[in-house]
Amino acid sequence: MSSLTEALQARLSRVHERINAAARASGRDPAAIALVAVSKTFPAAHVLAAAGAGQRAFGESYVQEAVRKIASVREAAPDLALQWHLIGPIQSNKTRPIAEHFDWVQSIDRLKIAERLSEQRPAHLPALNVLIQVNVSGEATKSGVAPEEVSALAHAVAALPRLRLRGLMAIPAPTADPIAQRRPFAQMRLLFERLRDQGLALDTLSMGMSDDLEAAIAEGATMVRVGSAIFGARS
Repeated sequence: MSSLTEALQARLSRVHERINAAARASGRDPAAIALVAVSKTFPAAHVLAAAGAGQRAFGESYVQEAVRKIASVREAAPDLALQWHLIGPIQSNKTRPIAEHFDWVQSIDRLKIAERLSEQRPAHLPALNVLIQVNVSGEATKSGVAPEEVSALAHAVAALPRLRLRGLMAIPAPTADPIAQRRPFAQMRLLFERLRDQGLALDTLSMGMSDDLEAAIAEGATMVRVGSAIFGARS
């Protein structure tokens, strides 16, 4: 085992310990919480090392970087089955490579983008799993649909072919206060439950990162996206 794999294995183990402890504290099954390792800006070697330590789902934000990385990883380990998540903002002119190379898109915030992904998803691939990103903190500089617009967008996206709407994603404004951390996550849980009450078959609430995953899990996150706690600080 390489030194990089050993280091990532140790970090992944610590993250899983945090997830398990948070789940138990909330009376939840740790196995119900998926971990996406945010590998954006890190090279394919880090993805391969993390995969060697057992990680299988990876999050990327920059389409061109991600497409090159996915190709490099597949060339190096063609039999390795990984799951690739796009978690960054989407430009209209980048939807085709996204539709062709990713398994999940977590950052849908416009019907136009969802329609393009639906049209461009190759027929030989399974339906593209998608989440609607909610700007739960109302930040002007952050992507995401306003909470009051979530229902209309969710029902429109759910009706599109070649896509499978799985749920919601959010990146709340950062705060070090554990109580304040929980408020936007609680709002997300209510939005999620409301959509399910409206008949949408949703199963994924993606929220919580390195600094706030405990608060997110306490409020019902089924998926957390962790970068620096696994790969270290980005340069």
